[in-house]
Amino acid sequence: MTPLPPSGKQRDKFTPELRILVASLLSMMVFLVWTKFFGPKPPANLPQANKPAVSSPATSEPVPPAASTAASAPSKARASAAPAATASSTSAPATSDSQERTVVVENGLYRVEFSNRGAVVKSWQLKKYKDDFKDDKGNSQQRTLDLVNPALLHDAGGWPFSLVFDDPQLEKAANTALYKISGDATSLTAPADLKFTWSDGHLEITKTFHFDHSYVVNVETTTSYNGARVLAGLAWRGWFGDWTVTDPAPATTINTFYSENGKLQSFLAKKLDGPEKWGNVWLGGKAFTGIEDRYFTATFLAPLDAPSTPLETRYWKVWSTRQLKGKEQSEPIPEVATATSAQPMNLRVFVGPKDYDDLKAMHPPLNSLVSFGWMEFIADPLFHAMKWLRKYIPNWGWTIVVLTLVINMLLFPLRISSYKTTMKMQRVGPEIKQIQEKYKKYKMNDPRKAEMNKEVMAIYQREGINPVGGCFQMFLQMPIWFGLNTALRGAIELRHAGWLWIHDLASADPYYILPVVVGVTMYLVSKMTPMTTTDPQQAQMMKIMPISFAVMFVVFPFSSGLALYILTSSLVGILQQWYLNRTHPLPATAKLARAKK
Repeated sequence: MTPLPPSGKQRDKFTPELRILVASLLSMMVFLVWTKFFGPKPPANLPQANKPAVSSPATSEPVPPAASTAASAPSKARASAAPAATASSTSAPATSDSQERTVVVENGLYRVEFSNRGAVVKSWQLKKYKDDFKDDKGNSQQRTLDLVNPALLHDAGGWPFSLVFDDPQLEKAANTALYKISGDATSLTAPADLKFTWSDGHLEITKTFHFDHSYVVNVETTTSYNGARVLAGLAWRGWFGDWTVTDPAPATTINTFYSENGKLQSFLAKKLDGPEKWGNVWLGGKAFTGIEDRYFTATFLAPLDAPSTPLETRYWKVWSTRQLKGKEQSEPIPEVATATSAQPMNLRVFVGPKDYDDLKAMHPPLNSLVSFGWMEFIADPLFHAMKWLRKYIPNWGWTIVVLTLVINMLLFPLRISSYKTTMKMQRVGPEIKQIQEKYKKYKMNDPRKAEMNKEVMAIYQREGINPVGGCFQMFLQMPIWFGLNTALRGAIELRHAGWLWIHDLASADPYYILPVVVGVTMYLVSKMTPMTTTDPQQAQMMKIMPISFAVMFVVFPFSSGLALYILTSSLVGILQQWYLNRTHPLPATAKLARAKK
């Protein structure tokens, strides 16, 4: 739209174009702030048992009858089984070790260290991935990623693959005992089996692990008390994932989850209660359960020979203290346990990266764990387009550049349409200006201002002008920006993917080079693009917008891959605008106005 003239005390300072531009910038800021502080969070509706005597996890919504029945039915069975086990006279010979020992199991993907104290995991390193560890001077160090954090585990009091009982005394005994290890080897190479056994004469436990060349570990556990079966869940406790990340804080990226009836439910740490809330309640009917951070997961699944076995789960949080920038800070640590009603209990556990193709090949498929949030309808096709291009381009950075070129060529017809709309508005500019001069003496709340808008819209209708047509291309790019940023920050393929001086395209540019260059190139595009007016306010706003984008890339945790996309788009826009300016010259009045400016 053409703005009101700059003269007169009653002048309308806010032109339609200016309002659109200001509204766009404000909308973007509101969107960013809302997404960061008030955006939708994963639900945490924990079913409750319908027995008053049984403690259940806290929940904020009523429990559907089916869920309540599923939760309480196993609890009744286990409650009645406990006295029977106590009354039984059957006992097992005591079996234990005299000292703590460790066993390391390796294949080409991971290195796992077990301790016979509790038969638990003390370290789970993924050989193909590095963490974000930095030394005291802030320099990045190349170090193999360990999904287990010993420091936090010491405070939390639990380790991966420990057992969770309804009886706290049995649980403590099972997780602190010295198990006897099958064989004398201290190091095993997959394929291999590792067996732990322990008994105090009453409680008898066996854990058997089978390792192959994949990220999946088969675990078989038997738990009995005086010969009677006692339910115990296999847990991932203490910590999970890359604890060295800072953007965002690691505790904010860890979720527990389960899948039921084909729908994935995930729970942030702040939505979880303490372990004391569960009592002897287990939530049944799950297809798979587990814990995850942004890029990795430990997922519990039914065995392949009985894939329809329903899983039961419970999930909670404990608190730990860590040093952050020289200060002690308490962090919630999510934990999860999974059980089945079968004895022995057989589970598959996938511990590894959330690679979309690998997860999709699992049974059942786990690709739903690669979640792009509510922008998935845009992020998902962009992600798969990049994966397809990556087959032919050896670097993820150049893959983003090529994807940007393709998208901008597809949007080029919209740029041409926008340019033609600008030319039409330049042609009718003098006529619009006369109308605005006619009504400039009236205030904004004067009803006669509506007459001015009717006359202006009549001219636009006569000339076939869409007042917002010039902004449509920019509005269409914004969802692509947000979707691409979501894909870049959620896909493990982009984690630590480098390009030139960038070490991680999923994180911000550490040197802020890309944000500065983005601001410069966007300013050049705005200078080359003809405006529908010579209003100095709108011209000033166009100068401010590139600076605003550069500042946003510094303040908000946008990925450097997104900055690379916008930079490439701006460079392509410069070439496209140069071509349009040569092949579709502006009207003489527009040239004169630009010369005066």
